[in-house]
Amino acid sequence: MRAISVAALSATLLLGVASAQTKVTKPFVWPAAWSDTPAKSAKKGGVLRQSAISDFKTYNPFTTAEAGSIPSIEEVGTTGLVTQDPRTDDFIPYMAESYKASADGKVYTFTLRKGMKFSDGQEITADDFVTTFNITMDEKVGSQARDGFIINGKPVTMKKLGTYELQVTFPSKDVTAFAKLTLAPEPDHIWGKAYRSGGAEAVKKLYSLNTPAKELVTAGAWVLSGYRVGERASFVKNKYWGEWNKDSAGNALPYLDGQSFTIVKDTNADLAAFLAGQTDIAPISKADDLAQIKSAIDKGSLKANFYPNVGPNSTSSWIVFNWNKSDDPAKQALFRNEKFRQAMSQLANRAAMVKLVLGGLGSEVYTSVYPVFNSFIPKDLKTFKYDPAAAVKTLAGLGYTKKDSSGYLVNAKGDRVEFDLVTNAGNKEREQMMQIFADEAKKVGVKVNAKSIDFNNLVNALTASGDKRPFDAILLGLSGGDNIWPFGSNVVPCDGGLHFWNMSGKCLDTDEKKISDLYFQGLQESSTAKRRAIAADLLRTESTLQPVVYLIATNYHVAFNSRVGGAMPRNLWSSYYGSRLLPLTYIK
Repeated sequence: MRAISVAALSATLLLGVASAQTKVTKPFVWPAAWSDTPAKSAKKGGVLRQSAISDFKTYNPFTTAEAGSIPSIEEVGTTGLVTQDPRTDDFIPYMAESYKASADGKVYTFTLRKGMKFSDGQEITADDFVTTFNITMDEKVGSQARDGFIINGKPVTMKKLGTYELQVTFPSKDVTAFAKLTLAPEPDHIWGKAYRSGGAEAVKKLYSLNTPAKELVTAGAWVLSGYRVGERASFVKNKYWGEWNKDSAGNALPYLDGQSFTIVKDTNADLAAFLAGQTDIAPISKADDLAQIKSAIDKGSLKANFYPNVGPNSTSSWIVFNWNKSDDPAKQALFRNEKFRQAMSQLANRAAMVKLVLGGLGSEVYTSVYPVFNSFIPKDLKTFKYDPAAAVKTLAGLGYTKKDSSGYLVNAKGDRVEFDLVTNAGNKEREQMMQIFADEAKKVGVKVNAKSIDFNNLVNALTASGDKRPFDAILLGLSGGDNIWPFGSNVVPCDGGLHFWNMSGKCLDTDEKKISDLYFQGLQESSTAKRRAIAADLLRTESTLQPVVYLIATNYHVAFNSRVGGAMPRNLWSSYYGSRLLPLTYIK
């Protein structure tokens, strides 16, 4: 994916200040082929209406851990030294005007575009990138991006060579280097000042939810203009962003004036808002969603563009058991036992989840690699599929051979196989998956106490460190990653910030260490075929260890209100790239 310091006052004093600065001479031109609409036909103005099923947790770009955070809305896809071309998968210069790579693939020298500005009018220079990188690399800050810049225990470094030039050095070759260098720069005159005066603690206290929106500064295309908890978050375009981002006709981007996110209570309310024409992008996860959207279109009550089953998705749902429960040694020992986790995988009726939760429009998942990247998954992978009888046999091998008077499995000490399983309240699909799992477990004598809690509280529990983390098991999901090496840099390594089964900071199992070692081996392999072979070894080890019980993934569906234009050409759509680039999106 954490309280206001004196340093925050500097943001107030600097707002709107712009000294004499260099003019943009070489803006980034968004290729015409990235949109299905000619630049001359795209209209300017309007607000894209979206939604969120939970409140936002923070404004702080360094401490956020969840997808869809306010910093990510402001910045993702509209910042970074490089960006990925959806036509070719190649990374091309973005905030960098150009770059040079050393022969050994370890050192990259970037020349920045001159004249780029933050939303407060201050120029973006190498200082901002270096400050952002240094704060990210401070372990005390807790940035989730840090793990990507630690390669086998050795850090990536970044240094300023000049006002518009910087150098990034990797300790070893990293085939995902460019994917990591999409990191957004944060203003040195705000974050650097706070960091130099108060270190990591000052950074963590800056940009709390109590900070007025007008004091927030970003390099991205969007700036938060207001947020009311439980109601709405509104964003306006960064007027300076359009100086260095142009369409193919030379017009400033984005076309939109802004975005709004309505906070809804659950996924049902989310869909209802789209069907009522109140939001523009449909939240689709199951067949019933598709049926309701199609029915509304057919009846004429909704004008929308509708594309079911575009392809496999780049996300999945899973259950993770907490290995760090020293306050309950019996549970800790159980959760750390791979045989127990294999048995839990055998109790996961994924076929029922796909059918009942997704209406058949999804896939069973057994690995950390998302379905959209299935070329990395070996076809002969051994998995622990739904098999209650095998689960009972596995649990018997752990000593759970009898049942108590309530019908639950117990060992010789009389200890039950019992645990709490929690997911985020309001996500009806996850709540339904959790109940299916609990019901299947009960049939064989495993007691699962299913509970739903606030999303932010759930994330806090999941990302907690130490040896007394406050949960038994969590059902949640992840998204993100890249199509070069599709493993999470903050998930797979044992010291990763989202190594969520074991947040001790060290490997506790030999197979856990093997997975971590294979991850770094794959980072250094240039050959795609050899990289996939390493991935196969990693996934076979992962399947045996079963650190996470992977469940299902939705298919990728697209539907949007007909008032919205500027999608990508249909052949470029995927769950990885999406169906549109927001800077080229417009309201008809």
